[in-house]
Amino acid sequence: MTSFAAGGGSPVIAGSAEAVRTHKLYKRFGQQVAVAGVDLVVPRGSFAGLVGPNGAGKTTTLSMITGLLLPDAGSVEVNGVDVWRDPVAVKAHVGVLPEGLRLFERLSGRELLTYNGQLRGIPKDEVAQRAEELLKVMDLTGSADKLVVDYSTGMRKKIGLAAALLHNPEVLFLDEPFEGVDPISANTLVEVLQRYTSSGSTVVFSSHVMELVERLCDWVSVMNLGHIVAQGPLSEVRGDHTLNEALLDLVGARGNGEEGLSWLGSARA
Repeated sequence: MTSFAAGGGSPVIAGSAEAVRTHKLYKRFGQQVAVAGVDLVVPRGSFAGLVGPNGAGKTTTLSMITGLLLPDAGSVEVNGVDVWRDPVAVKAHVGVLPEGLRLFERLSGRELLTYNGQLRGIPKDEVAQRAEELLKVMDLTGSADKLVVDYSTGMRKKIGLAAALLHNPEVLFLDEPFEGVDPISANTLVEVLQRYTSSGSTVVFSSHVMELVERLCDWVSVMNLGHIVAQGPLSEVRGDHTLNEALLDLVGARGNGEEGLSWLGSARA
């Protein structure tokens, strides 16, 4: 399931059909191999999901792709540019919402966006305009001058996504963006992301919520034990099953809870 159809978008290098391509990406922590030679492909213009059980290597893979973690071996290209040979060029064109989001909590939401815009070298007036539009779309206008430390989990995810979108990246990477987010905030995030990809940009996000991946994504990569075990269009990866059923089959998880525990729930004398 490795065939793909190229999507739309504006590549950094003309002719690059993939938004993301890794080649034999490898990372070890001590004796533990976290990522074992991953060849990940994400077509440009796609809404791509990276799924798998805990410990599969998803976060480590995304960290290496986005320049946050140095690989032990292998290569990464984002829109045709090598991430580790030209990290500045790549980071100018990507947005990242990492797992365990860390924000400048003593800044207000508006100040956080302003600061991010200044770091990106965006003209001050342009930053102000974009910040106000993002705050409105994220339903954060009423909390724009509140310190981020006082934001709820959902509000933090929304301001983090706003910061990641501020410079209008071509590829957006999100690690568990909906974890701990209430349904209303999650709906806002989904609407913003769908609008973003409809313009030809690319989203790559990891999630444990298969129903959400199935609803949003047109491309899926499945990881298990540091390997890509399947990837391609959603319809091909899941076949005649739900994505959750396909995932269970691919990682060999079916039946794990059917043996043992005979004592659990038994009547007490």
